[in-house]
Amino acid sequence: MHKAEPEYAPTQQPEPFHDPVPRHAPSPRPRRGTPPPPAAPPTAGRTPRPRRKRHPFRWFLVFLLVLVVASVAGVINLDGKLTRIDALAGYTDRVGNTPGTNWLLVGSDGRGGLSSEQEQELATGGDVGPERTDTIMLVHIPKSGRTTLVSLPRDSYVGIPGHGKDKLNAAFAFGGPQLLVQTVEGATGLRIDHYAQIGFAGFAGIVDTLGGIDVCVPKPIDDPLAGIDLEAGCQKLDGPESLGFVRSRATALADIDRMNNQRLFMAALLQKATSGATLANPFKLWPLATDTAGSLKVDEDDHIWDLGRLGWAMRGDTVATTVPVGGFDDVDGSGNVLLWDKTKASAFFEALADDRSIPEELLTR
Repeated sequence: MHKAEPEYAPTQQPEPFHDPVPRHAPSPRPRRGTPPPPAAPPTAGRTPRPRRKRHPFRWFLVFLLVLVVASVAGVINLDGKLTRIDALAGYTDRVGNTPGTNWLLVGSDGRGGLSSEQEQELATGGDVGPERTDTIMLVHIPKSGRTTLVSLPRDSYVGIPGHGKDKLNAAFAFGGPQLLVQTVEGATGLRIDHYAQIGFAGFAGIVDTLGGIDVCVPKPIDDPLAGIDLEAGCQKLDGPESLGFVRSRATALADIDRMNNQRLFMAALLQKATSGATLANPFKLWPLATDTAGSLKVDEDDHIWDLGRLGWAMRGDTVATTVPVGGFDDVDGSGNVLLWDKTKASAFFEALADDRSIPEELLTR
């Protein structure tokens, strides 16, 4: 028997060995003393939250809307504080509409709501009978050009419907605002579109709300009846002093000086009330608007925005003058009265009725 031949494994071909590369290289060892970086939060199963977009313009619109709503609410509130009266009632043969806009501004000696202490402080003079007007001004706002402020002397000797001829302010005592408006329309030929009236307390209160008014007093005034003793020169007047300044006739030209002082004061008041320091400061503007609205009596159809347009029209270079004066006279039953220059006054008011500038030779500076 033959021995079985040993079996050998088949010859194998050598294959190269490849060391598998790790999926993630190991992080380098942190240096001694250096804290390891924080581990990343797990992200498996979570959707990244989108970043919220900023909308600054949207917030600006919201702020603007709130501002507009607050402003409208404020205007409505102020309009509701106005005291409305029937001042512009119709009557037979009333003057027709004239171009431009005409206001009649009246400062009355009304003492409604004043205590005895306030009457003494404001030197109102106590009870003087029927309410009269210390200040009567006509404001003409043209369609274009400068606004004209005309002082109508309260002692002007004019025809009063139903009462013959008398002083202009007697019309107010006889028939209130309606008769005063009718008398002014008949004397000037101008149709009055708006009416505003203020009494003693409201007048002084507005001045004090503004912190006083800077006025250049042209001549010294010592008038115990008006409660003032003012030196000539520029100075700040408080409410009671301002009231005395526009009421006093204790000067050489009496009523003429008083009208000039009223125009000086009106210009100073409007300058401060419409200044940037007042309009940009809500802590000044709102009390001023509130006090003004609460102190005024206006016609039934007048609103706070009408007063705003009036103040805006008078804030600039206003023509301030008075009706041409012809002289004075003593009349039985009326006392000393002021006479208009008929020829000049006719041309004066005819220019306003035509919405034209008043000729320079007719102006009283």
